[in-house]
Amino acid sequence: MPTRTSGQRPVQLKEEIAAFKRRRILEEASHLFSTEGYDTTTLDKVADRLNVSKPFIYTYYKNKGELLFEICQTGIKLSLVALEQSLAVEGTATDKLKAVVERVARIIIENQRYISIYLREEKRLDPDDARSIRVMRHHFDELLGDLLDKGCKSGEFGIQDPSRAAIWVSGLLTWIALWYHEGGSWSATEVVMDALTMVMKMVSPGRAYRG
Repeated sequence: MPTRTSGQRPVQLKEEIAAFKRRRILEEASHLFSTEGYDTTTLDKVADRLNVSKPFIYTYYKNKGELLFEICQTGIKLSLVALEQSLAVEGTATDKLKAVVERVARIIIENQRYISIYLREEKRLDPDDARSIRVMRHHFDELLGDLLDKGCKSGEFGIQDPSRAAIWVSGLLTWIALWYHEGGSWSATEVVMDALTMVMKMVSPGRAYRG
């Protein structure tokens, strides 16, 4: 039976604690960015919400801009992971597209505040950080476009321009972050199922969608 080295658990615990602290800083910063706006929010305000000193925040984030970047890239990073996982499973292009839509829609709902901040505050990002996020979004659309193209070739989808259709699908999903309200008339599950229905109608062979 393999044994664990004595130093392994303490190192892991230290990393878990650091991850928790980073997450708490992001949560409070995102609340302030959402309610007061990026320009009005200061690191002092973030520290006050956490009941810590500003140097504590500097231990994990060098400035407010780095906080904004971490928040803004969360949605697309998680969505890319979900997309790649969906593409890796066995099944038809239809099966994979359904998995993508369901998983990404839930990610958008669960990270709604972060994604809304990105859509509103993108212009505040450092140019290199903004470019990095755009590259990830473009990669997402490329992978999704490839999936739609495979579905067209197999006769499952009816799309003339899969790359453009991928942008429409991405936009439909992203838009959820701007109008969904927790506790509103639609539950998260209903929103996910509605998004799935709309996307599948969009790509249906009978629709002959042209992108």
